[in-house]
Amino acid sequence: MLRNQYLTLRRQYEPEHVKLVIVAESPPASGLYFYNPEGRVTEPLFTALMQQLDSHCRDKADGLLKLQQSGWLLIDATYQPVNDLNDTQRRQVIERDFPLLHDDLERLTHDRSVPLILIKENVCRLLEARLVREGFNVLNRGVVVPFPSTGHQKRFHEIFAAVRRSAGYLA
Repeated sequence: MLRNQYLTLRRQYEPEHVKLVIVAESPPASGLYFYNPEGRVTEPLFTALMQQLDSHCRDKADGLLKLQQSGWLLIDATYQPVNDLNDTQRRQVIERDFPLLHDDLERLTHDRSVPLILIKENVCRLLEARLVREGFNVLNRGVVVPFPSTGHQKRFHEIFAAVRRSAGYLA
């Protein structure tokens, strides 16, 4: 899929008033894109965010609508799948696409006050300081929120919730 195809899927679920932006790494090379309503509710990131919202859904489209209604939005640091690349290549792609991420965030957050939570170690390391310098409201404050898979599901929930609480953002 191309960037525009990913964005077309995402835009149909963008909230009218964004209350929280979650910045992840990229769509996976497998094609299991977060905003594909035909996907499975068992996809790790989707499941984790539904649990954070304390929301149950009958199918993925229903869950995406609940996420939209909550004001939460997941965006990717890059729309080029990078999970099959090595660490150096991932970093280069994410850094290359930072201007696109910046523009996307500006469009979505207007005055940059909307809270952001970065997830995945490399995203936190590469983007937090840069986004803060640009005036975005990054809630992590140096805390790395792991991606909720391969044994990190419990840590994701604990840390994601703690980041929200420490910033006074519970909605």
